[in-house]
Amino acid sequence: MKEMIEHVARMLVDDPEKVVVQEKKREDLTVFELRVDKQDLGRVIGKNGRTAHAIRSLLGILSARAGERALLEIVE
Repeated sequence: MKEMIEHVARMLVDDPEKVVVQEKKREDLTVFELRVDKQDLGRVIGKNGRTAHAIRSLLGILSARAGERALLEIVE
């Protein structure tokens, strides 16, 4: 799941080397923190949050198939 988030984010941004995804485990939930360059933040969020919603939907599908719960946080 972490690799999928990194791959999608790197395809969207101008500076793919600054894409960082950290995985944090909480009780029954995995939180993925996505960090990108400040200038690329709008590309990852998208107009009205559509791109971020699409990434979160993909993450939800993958985590459900794995029998887990996951959450994506886009950190500034």
